Amino acid sequence: MRIFDPHIHMTSRTTDDYERMAAAGVRALVEPAFWLGQPRTSAGSFTDYFDALVGWEPYRASLFGIRHHATIALNPKEANDPRCREVLGELPRYLEKDGVVAVGEVGYDSMTPEEDEVFAAQLALAIEHDLPALVHTPHRDKARGTERTLAVVRESGLEPGRVAVDHLNEVTVGAVAESGCWMGFSIYPETKMTAERMVHILREYGLERMLVNSAADWGRSDPLLTARTGEAMLAAGFTDDDVDRVLWRNPVEFYGQSKRLDLSDVDAADSFAGNSIRRGGS
Repeated sequence: MRIFDPHIHMTSRTTDDYERMAAAGVRALVEPAFWLGQPRTSAGSFTDYFDALVGWEPYRASLFGIRHHATIALNPKEANDPRCREVLGELPRYLEKDGVVAVGEVGYDSMTPEEDEVFAAQLALAIEHDLPALVHTPHRDKARGTERTLAVVRESGLEPGRVAVDHLNEVTVGAVAESGCWMGFSIYPETKMTAERMVHILREYGLERMLVNSAADWGRSDPLLTARTGEAMLAAGFTDDDVDRVLWRNPVEFYGQSKRLDLSDVDAADSFAGNSIRRGGS
């Protein structure tokens, strides 16, 4: 089983997680810029973080044969803080960097007017830089937030096939399926979506435009739940090819629209599984 995790926050994970992921078949990933848990109060703290996403984390992943890519944006939660607004002016230079394959995460947290403005501005940046967009749907009032998200995407002029609407569930997937956008699902131990529920959604809605991720942020999460989803699919009667489509070919197709996806030498990841890997640091 080869796995491309299309949304995972490796900044929140240990180096041992990279080793476990490589052993489980993870060969590539995308790490979206997000809220770190502690509010940031200046643009400088964002640019330091963005520099780590395009520099340090790709190096750390490479030690285990995993290709690391990133998405860059001002996240919805911090879009409400006026001290963070100047970050929008810093985004263009990062959106031109190798390894940056989308604008994201953008979207809604509390659905405020400030979030409306920042969301629309960053979808415009996606068009300007010819990149797809990764959209975060709110944790609260998710159905209304998803409908509002789709309305903003339509107004932006960004093609639906270049937008992934993430953190979906049984309530919100139908509207996104009808919109033509890609459908993203975060598999978590207790919240959001389980592997078993994901299998039911795949049976109902099919495999097209489906993205399955582990997100794996600073909360209780598990970076191997993409692999567990693949196993649940096989146990439910899906084929090896079905699993490969959902866990590999679909994310390659979506992020490949950036024309910056680098998957050269991904087969070398097999040589890392089960081996002792030299780690950075002293």
